[in-house]
Amino acid sequence: MDYILELNNVSRHFGEKENRAEILKDINLQIKEGEFVAIVGFSGMGKSTLINLMGGLLEPSEGEVRCKGEAVTGPAPDRGVIFQNYSLLPWLSVEGNVGLAVNQIHKDKPKHERKALIEKYVDMVSLTPAIHQKPKELSGGMRQRVSVARALSMDPDILLMDEPLSALDALTRSVLQDQIINIWKSTGKTVVLITNDVDEGIYMADRIIPITIGPNATLGPSYDINIPRPRNQKTLNHNEQYRKLRAEVIGFLNEEKRKEQLNDTTDSSSYPLPAIEPAVI
Repeated sequence: MDYILELNNVSRHFGEKENRAEILKDINLQIKEGEFVAIVGFSGMGKSTLINLMGGLLEPSEGEVRCKGEAVTGPAPDRGVIFQNYSLLPWLSVEGNVGLAVNQIHKDKPKHERKALIEKYVDMVSLTPAIHQKPKELSGGMRQRVSVARALSMDPDILLMDEPLSALDALTRSVLQDQIINIWKSTGKTVVLITNDVDEGIYMADRIIPITIGPNATLGPSYDINIPRPRNQKTLNHNEQYRKLRAEVIGFLNEEKRKEQLNDTTDSSSYPLPAIEPAVI
């Protein structure tokens, strides 16, 4: 089978010799075109490093990342990255911030076509009424929608999302979860979501994969999410498949935490990691 994105025996460290920090080790992952994959784990375990490797923002120390069969050697328009922080230019409007990507990727198109593209993607995230507003005039959720629109305007084959909703309040987060799902369904793009919320991963994705605790963090077992779509956030907690899958993923993560604490008992500087037990949807 041909995969749109592959990580083959990928490891990543920073620094050298006594200052060397081992972040990721032997990461193997294959993602099919159009798939929605969630990678979940504790904060600080290398999830952002992993998404940066996929996006070509970092090079592996060992192994190889491949996109559509070709080795990834740097960032490219076929992979759009959405970060937790919005990274918007404060002096530009919604239209201007989305236009940065459109004008770069579609610079050969005439001005009126580029304007139409900007308006299309702003409308896709329901921000047309705010198209002339600047970031300081927008809520956190609206700012994150701008960053989603900007990434979509590059028309990437793969959307890489690094905890894009974690800083939002619960209600706004819920609305944007549904909006991202609808965009994924309507565009057919491949999506990789990094999250520290097991519920979010199960609700949104086709497949959820926990990441172990570092150093030398690696991917745990892959769990298929066979819960029919569309999924209802209000009733999902009563779904037997959801409850079973949730317990398995949380159990894996908390067992990793327990093993790490046992390994750290002689380290006076260590501190217990909190158990992952997200709020029920």
